[in-house]
Amino acid sequence: MKKGFQFLYDERGKVKSVLIDLDVYPELWEDIYDTMIIESRKGEPTIPWEQLKADMEEALERQRASDD
Repeated sequence: MKKGFQFLYDERGKVKSVLIDLDVYPELWEDIYDTMIIESRKGEPTIPWEQLKADMEEALERQRASDD
């Protein structure tokens, strides 16, 4: 068995859970958390990259104009 992992089995011997030692694999928590956030946002509306880029450039231009 790989160091830093403990598997929990049901009465039929099927793996039901895994405990991960985050002191051994701290980077795994970030990956797991990121995946949870992505899954939770799947139904949210999106905008195309080109639209976001244009909106950001426009906002930056407005900010620069107001700083002058």
